[in-house]
Amino acid sequence: MDNLSYLNGTNAEYVESLYQSYKEDPSSVEFGWQKFFEGFDFGRGADATNVSGGEAPEHFLKEINVLNLINGYRQRGHLFTKTNPVRERRKHLPTLNIENFGLSTTDLETVFNSSVELGIGPAKLKDIVAFLEQTYCGSIGVEYKYVRTPEVLQWLEGKMESERNTPKLSNDEKMRIVKKLNEAVVFENFLGTKFLGQKRFSLEGAEALIPALDAVIEKGADLGIEEFVLGMAHRGRLNVLANIMQKSYKDIFTEFEGRSYNPETPFGGDVKYHLGYSTDVTTNKGKNVHLSLCPNPSHLETVDGIVEGMSRSKIDFKYNGDDGRLAPILIHGDASVAGQGIVYEVIQMAGLDGYKTGGTIHLVINNQIGFTTNYKDARSSTYCTDIAKVTLSPVFHVNGDDAEALVYAINLAMEYRQKYRNDVFIDILCYRRFGHNESDEPKFTQPLLYKAIEKHDNPLKIYVAELIKEGKLDEAGAKEMEKEFKAHLQTSLNEAKEYNAALAEVKFGGAWADMRLATAKDFETSPETGVKKSTFLEVAKRISTLPKDKKFFKKIEKLFDERLKMATETHIFDWAMGEQLAYGTLLAEGKRVRLSGQDVKRGTFSHRHAVLTLEDSEEEYTPLLNISEQQASFDIYNSHLSEYGVLGFEYGYAMANPNALTIWEAQFGDFFNGAQIVIDQYIASAETKWQRANGLVMLLPHGYEGQGPEHSSARIERFLELCAEYNMQVTNCTTPANFFHALRRQFKRDFRKPLVNFSPKSLLRYPLCVSPLEDFTSGGFKEVIDDANVKPAEVKRVVFCSGKIYYDLLDAQKTNNSKEVALVRVEQLYPTPLEQMEAVYNRYKNADEVLWVQEEPENQGAWPYLLRRLRKTALSHIDVISRKESSSPATGYAKQHTNQQAYIVAKTFEISVAAAKEPVKKVAKSVIKAD
Repeated sequence: MDNLSYLNGTNAEYVESLYQSYKEDPSSVEFGWQKFFEGFDFGRGADATNVSGGEAPEHFLKEINVLNLINGYRQRGHLFTKTNPVRERRKHLPTLNIENFGLSTTDLETVFNSSVELGIGPAKLKDIVAFLEQTYCGSIGVEYKYVRTPEVLQWLEGKMESERNTPKLSNDEKMRIVKKLNEAVVFENFLGTKFLGQKRFSLEGAEALIPALDAVIEKGADLGIEEFVLGMAHRGRLNVLANIMQKSYKDIFTEFEGRSYNPETPFGGDVKYHLGYSTDVTTNKGKNVHLSLCPNPSHLETVDGIVEGMSRSKIDFKYNGDDGRLAPILIHGDASVAGQGIVYEVIQMAGLDGYKTGGTIHLVINNQIGFTTNYKDARSSTYCTDIAKVTLSPVFHVNGDDAEALVYAINLAMEYRQKYRNDVFIDILCYRRFGHNESDEPKFTQPLLYKAIEKHDNPLKIYVAELIKEGKLDEAGAKEMEKEFKAHLQTSLNEAKEYNAALAEVKFGGAWADMRLATAKDFETSPETGVKKSTFLEVAKRISTLPKDKKFFKKIEKLFDERLKMATETHIFDWAMGEQLAYGTLLAEGKRVRLSGQDVKRGTFSHRHAVLTLEDSEEEYTPLLNISEQQASFDIYNSHLSEYGVLGFEYGYAMANPNALTIWEAQFGDFFNGAQIVIDQYIASAETKWQRANGLVMLLPHGYEGQGPEHSSARIERFLELCAEYNMQVTNCTTPANFFHALRRQFKRDFRKPLVNFSPKSLLRYPLCVSPLEDFTSGGFKEVIDDANVKPAEVKRVVFCSGKIYYDLLDAQKTNNSKEVALVRVEQLYPTPLEQMEAVYNRYKNADEVLWVQEEPENQGAWPYLLRRLRKTALSHIDVISRKESSSPATGYAKQHTNQQAYIVAKTFEISVAAAKEPVKKVAKSVIKAD
């Protein structure tokens, strides 16, 4: 119907051409025109078969104008709604006045057949306008005409116009709404009275969110949903926890009273309006629904990716890929949904194979203000929800004072999600009764708005007045409902005041039922992770053998021939094979593996080739999916160009299930800093704050090969400064076998910890960076690797190092036949193996010097952290050889890089810089450059 917008009284020829096409084949014209011509024929009889002659009949052209009017309301009606409870809406031009569509007040009593498009048959223009006003300009405004699928448009219009976007609720449904509104409003009032001055980020002004969430759970359960995963910031979180998640009022009041704190607990905890919760609820119809509210920090939209990852993980594992049984719900603020880039990153996942969750329900608590920022300063777009257009998702703008309209809209949104598996937005136009927090004074910056808010009744009072007017409720009944609930809250508060926190054992449930929290003792040594020789070689052959009936690129065939030789002849394996065999052996043991990130299928440095594209087609072949019929699934996805969103997603994926190896790889290690918030707020601290464990693996390519300030350093120092309380593992492996064991170790313990591994670039092809078969088939991960090339009695200098710099030093050691310098590799930087490092150092009785050697500048890398950790050990006198301290991670000049690297090597062995340059160049040239 969009083509109607330009029609006017001079389009007779165009109309006749459509009409003649319709007469020959009705399906050849759009649905709206079909209905129009049906009505036209019906209304004007058999003689109305010709509109030619240069001038169309006046009534016929006005029929077209009425169709234009209908389309105008559908397309722009949302601009003229009654959705704002406390402000006058901005004016938009042109308006929907009938004069703007070639009609006048004299036409109001005229019957038009165009109304058949609305499903109401021939009708007077005044009735058509009233119909459209009620449907598109009341308490609900809808944006949907940008949707490109005719079936979806027709479904939405059919649903909305058949009900005129007006709820028709039973008495029971009305009573449930008023009950939930009563809980929401009274709960906030009670907190404000009893805990005066304490931050709670109240829902006041947006209390209709509670009956809306209640309704969507009921509706979703009817439509097959068994679980909702929710994410939200702190505005209204306590109300959601209490009145939707059914967290007891006593527990919430206990947190306000400060009685949940126990000094013996190992956890630091978090403020009450950041906490998560899980529960099972039973709907009115007796259906059980599981609800999970994900914990979230004050970084408002960070939780979005986490929720999507948790949802996808549960869909994959718990619901066998059926996304009709679980739905994510994200609750945004208007300022954050418009202003935070993470929202765009996550929304772009909605249709991607590796990340889609069957459609997310987005609820926006539209306070029309940020902290103190007016909405006019918070965005350039008309609506805060305009990002919905990215995924062609419909948006329902709803007056937050109209609880029934909100319930109607969210139920329709739930139907849409279940039918079309697409995102949908509900923009709740409301207000924030107090400042950003309850001690903030909003009149400093919005005096006029808050004068209006002060005089404005809350949604409960408004709805009770409507129900009294309808005769559904009386004033005494409303007061009694409020009184009873207040008494219940007071009883819970009295119980909370008498509560004393006890030290309770932390127990996980669900998929985590067999897991526990780690202790310091768990990190003293690593478990056995070797694989039986026959199994290892069989997996190696399977993943290196290409099918004969498929045509591959010649370079790929050559590469896989070399890999097959490793499995069948040399039994010496490079980094790529070590990594693939870690995945392959886990898959063979029934452990699922998921790997995502930018270009991970091939690998940024063209080393992985986990997914092969045939030479003569777009068909893909994945060797790791062809190990055995009994193997677990291997999921690998090239992500969109996002770090923040994707890392959050993968963290959420791992959070929901500890029984899959979940890996995110950065294209280059330094790109992780685009996701620093996820690292700070979840990876590093979630276990301390929220008692949420996680086994996510991060692969961050790191190493100095002269590629400039970017793409050299993955900022080891940033991770180490976050390390404490055994919160994560940080490794910088130097052999394929040790990396193999590090990955397998993630599954071989009954606890989970994030693993941050600094992966190599040049070492992917460096001839010395290989491992023999026996290193894979026995033992486990080695936290420290001593020097096997020297005799302890001859050593005068012990050099500790980590990662790629070892091979620069090793080459110099061999070239110079150095016997007095021992090269000791620290493969795990955290938890730091201090006892193992001391034990190795003590072997070298004649050593009078101990050094830490790194290629990073002195103020970066592992040195600042190790200097602090080693100050009270036998290694307290350790000194450092490195680049001088720098504000930039690395130089951008290749010659300067080589000189700096040679200086480090030369100073380590006390040789000339010239003598050290050749080994440095050998290692550096192995890298495949990419950007």
